[in-house]
Amino acid sequence: MKRLHYSWVILFVAFFSILIAGIIRSSSGVFIVPFEAEFGWERSTISFAFAVSLLLYGISGPFMAALIEVTGIKKMMIYAMLTLLGGVMLTFFMEKPWQLIVIWGVIIGLGSGLFLTVLSPYIANTWFEKRRGLALGILTASTATGQLVLLPLLAIIIDMHSWKWAMGLILVLSVIMLAIILLFMKSTPKDIGLLPYGLQKERSVSENVQKKNPVMIAFQTLFDVIKFKEFWLLATSFFICGLSTSGLIGTHFISYCIGFGFTAVAAASLLSLMGVFDLIGATLSGWLTDRFDNRWLLFWYYGLRGASLVFLPFALSEGSMILLIIFSVFYGLDWIATVPPTVNISRQIFGIEKSGIVYGWIFASHQLGAAVAAGGAGVIFNVFNSYSLAFTLAGVFCIVASLFVVVIKKQPVEGQAGQSTIAQ
Repeated sequence: MKRLHYSWVILFVAFFSILIAGIIRSSSGVFIVPFEAEFGWERSTISFAFAVSLLLYGISGPFMAALIEVTGIKKMMIYAMLTLLGGVMLTFFMEKPWQLIVIWGVIIGLGSGLFLTVLSPYIANTWFEKRRGLALGILTASTATGQLVLLPLLAIIIDMHSWKWAMGLILVLSVIMLAIILLFMKSTPKDIGLLPYGLQKERSVSENVQKKNPVMIAFQTLFDVIKFKEFWLLATSFFICGLSTSGLIGTHFISYCIGFGFTAVAAASLLSLMGVFDLIGATLSGWLTDRFDNRWLLFWYYGLRGASLVFLPFALSEGSMILLIIFSVFYGLDWIATVPPTVNISRQIFGIEKSGIVYGWIFASHQLGAAVAAGGAGVIFNVFNSYSLAFTLAGVFCIVASLFVVVIKKQPVEGQAGQSTIAQ
């Protein structure tokens, strides 16, 4: 019987670490109403704290990628999980709005940055030569699935007991995940005398990056790529991606549904359903990324997502659970399917060595969009007492993003002549 390549063990560890980090960061959606009730804080204030979290974990991406090159992925995962654990524990002691901003905005935002930004492409590029698209699709799926799958259970616990019991469950899961990382995670295949899955001959990798300051590495890479319009097209489309997913749906969907008479548990269950279908959609997207023009995949992903967001206010106004289930399935398939083709285009244009940091900057744009939506939708709700305008605008922006991605010039495959000088 053929022995299982350790790359698949690494994929397992990375999948569940991303899952736990996603649960921690996105649980904000079920805590908005309980925090309002217990502390008397305004929704716009709570939304601001969660917007800071979204922004910081996105902005930290390129620096996390650079730190990986210097420190190694295992140490970085340990440090990041410890940071998340610290944030979760401090939540039990907060009393003031500024403490929420520091704990959930800064500590949990930075702690989740590694797991929810550059870990997926790093693992796929470092541990896989073959099945790279599939590996990336699976890891990408864990990002959104983790953010959604436990929300119904957390909502039930809050409804039956209190938000502190739900936070306790998150704490226990984080401790278990830290132990798994300590026991099974490895930084590179070379650490255990292996080559990446599917690679027959060791490839040469520049060691120069390890001698530099990680902050300088991140900014130097940014200065190198900002002169390429492909970077701006990818970054702008990903800004809209973040605006229309974690920033809006992840933060405000439950509150939006409650406003139409649905219970928090029912709304969280719909988000969980999205997570299940996201697992299917993102994995399938990784498979498709290896086989079809990535620009046209992105075109359809953004276009269909935009149509679904425009449909959502109608489904809620009808009060139809059937229509909301249809939306959840459709939207879930498309939730984070944009990541594999975006990562792949980035790697083709800018080269495998720089692609992690470049994607980190592109993902920073994603999280800037998420922060705008998380904070902006809260403001729109305060002004209009409704989220409908925010969701409709997000749908329109997705249609615009679908037009951005199709004008990206098709690049030669990695390693062929004509590749951008950035990769050299």
